[in-house]
Amino acid sequence: MDLNSKSANNVGIILISHGSTLPFANVVFTEMVEKFKKLSDFPVEIGYMKVSEPTISQAVHNLSLKSVDKIIAIPIFLAAGIHTLVDIPLMLGMEKKELDPRFLDGEYPENHYLNHINSLDFDGEIVLLDCIGPDPLILQIVKNKVDEIFTDPDTLDHENTGIILISHGSRLNYNSEFINELLRMFKDETNYKVTLGFMELTSPSIPVAINEFLKNNNFKNLIVVPVFIAPGMHTKRDIPKILKLSTDVKDIEHSHHHGHDHSHDHEDIEMEFNGKIIYLDPIGSDPLLIDIIKQRVDAEIIK
Repeated sequence: MDLNSKSANNVGIILISHGSTLPFANVVFTEMVEKFKKLSDFPVEIGYMKVSEPTISQAVHNLSLKSVDKIIAIPIFLAAGIHTLVDIPLMLGMEKKELDPRFLDGEYPENHYLNHINSLDFDGEIVLLDCIGPDPLILQIVKNKVDEIFTDPDTLDHENTGIILISHGSRLNYNSEFINELLRMFKDETNYKVTLGFMELTSPSIPVAINEFLKNNNFKNLIVVPVFIAPGMHTKRDIPKILKLSTDVKDIEHSHHHGHDHSHDHEDIEMEFNGKIIYLDPIGSDPLLIDIIKQRVDAEIIK
């Protein structure tokens, strides 16, 4: 079966992103869509959950104009959470997949974004795929980024360098399960000394994780890997501030009712590390990530 044959199925694809107040993330997802389009003859749109445009409803509308009768939506999120289990299903006209821990009674404040969902202009079938998860190719992307730092033997060596994987954190367990599984895979596949920390909502916090890591290791260098898809406020401002690194991104008021706890109380914890911190870029529009997306979409098409 030719997966790229429009006669096989009149399908449209939506890559769903969160959206960001900074332009960096939107650039990455635009690149992602363009790379994915080169691998598929099906019409492809990107839909932002909030903050940015086109919105999810606009993406659905754009595909409806192309006469598709089935839409495959894939959330480009590494781990499941409130956005993938509650927000995005509701925005696609579906039932939420889990109770919303923010509002267990299902009643949202009047100004909450879920009270302002646009109706969809589409009569066909919509299929929502799962998020990316701890895919072996995600591990390969992270490993490639770390390996690249060690290509110059005069820069670092394995013995005096530790690695910390940074994840966002969530009120639900899925984010913790994702990054812990990625950590396990990373340890199985490499000889690096590695740990993990969370930006917020989940323990251990970044400073606590680093301090615990240093108790049994005398590192001179620390490679920090933000396990995020795209750069945004978290990777450009929040995590650097926690690490006491300089950042040229100014504080921006989160006026879109994000629903996160951005207090970062653990910034007050003294981080007991005086060595060199090497802060890597997020995953970005890596070709291996595009391969994951294509594999997931192809699997749905041939069902």
